[in-house]
Amino acid sequence: MLREELLELLSPTGLALLDSLPPYESQRDVVKLVAALRAEGHSPALVAAVLTQAKLRAKAGGPAGKFGDFAGRMLFTEAGLEQATRLPVAAHHAARYRDAGIRHVADLGCGIGGDAMALSALGLAVTALDRDEVTAAIATYNLAPFPDAVVEQGDAESFDIARAEALWLDPARRTAGHSDTRRLTDADDWSPSLDWVFNAASRMPVGVKLGPGFDRELIPGSAEAQWVSFGGQVVELVLWFGALARPGIARAALVLGSGGAHELTAAADSADEPVGELGDYLYEPDGAVIRARLIGDLARLLGGRMISDGIAYITADEARPTPFAQGFRIVERLPYHEKELKAALRARGIGALEIKKRGVDVDPAKLRTRLALRGRASATLILTRVAGRHTALLAERL
Repeated sequence: MLREELLELLSPTGLALLDSLPPYESQRDVVKLVAALRAEGHSPALVAAVLTQAKLRAKAGGPAGKFGDFAGRMLFTEAGLEQATRLPVAAHHAARYRDAGIRHVADLGCGIGGDAMALSALGLAVTALDRDEVTAAIATYNLAPFPDAVVEQGDAESFDIARAEALWLDPARRTAGHSDTRRLTDADDWSPSLDWVFNAASRMPVGVKLGPGFDRELIPGSAEAQWVSFGGQVVELVLWFGALARPGIARAALVLGSGGAHELTAAADSADEPVGELGDYLYEPDGAVIRARLIGDLARLLGGRMISDGIAYITADEARPTPFAQGFRIVERLPYHEKELKAALRARGIGALEIKKRGVDVDPAKLRTRLALRGRASATLILTRVAGRHTALLAERL
């Protein structure tokens, strides 16, 4: 979004027009709406700005959006929405600051203000900072309902951290811009840089949001590393320092979803259980558990064992419900070779097949096409290694 577009949008006419629009639904509706708005005398720039916001609000709202019902009163940029923390996840971040007794947080690299909103909603004073003028202006609009939230434009590394009791940092890991940004691979190019982040973390309580694939070798020994999964997808790694890090916990997997919040924690990476015989049940650990390397602890909770070295599947002799894994009952073993597998599936009348794989070189989409499935039955096919051998397992979800 350009500065000129934002000025159009933030005018009384622009905001009133945005709030008057019907829910954004389809491209066909948009074409009609553009014609109607232009016929009312609105400028092309204003129409484009409000329709872009309507589209972003629709993407950010609803059950699947990052901000749910709050999206209807927020403003966005494409990049800002893509990089923003989901509000339920941000609420967990904020609760950690509150529970640590912290009253004033500096959110450096606040983006459109998602985390700052969650902090403010818990009654904390927030100083939010972003280096981009347009993004800072949008964050100001989004934080307007919170009297103890202040937004500033500036560079994180130039901020006087003594002004706050603690920091929340979401280093900019992409090139500047509001859309079509590129990921920066060198941590020295982040804003703020990783070196600056860890230096600040040695001086005060700090939380740092990073990508879930962050190099584990770079995690300081003083940090609590918490991988967060939302709706079955690993969305982030947060490093907690100082009073924000929980004593005795170095690794954590937080699983958030419709069933609430569940967490698996440990003082260090857990050792895997030994490989054992394939049981009647198979479990696929949540990605946060895998990233945190707590598969062994989960296997022990399930009374299970590993199916093969280096394969993140757990097998067990009984079904145990868990929020930390998807469970399957193994129906039977099928031939692994494709021609025989195709015949076996046809013989069972399986026409709808979920294909999961781990530790084998298979493209599920291409395999499904080659199998030419027919029938009314449905099943799950798990392609993996059992005790080192390629294996096809026909299964059903628990």
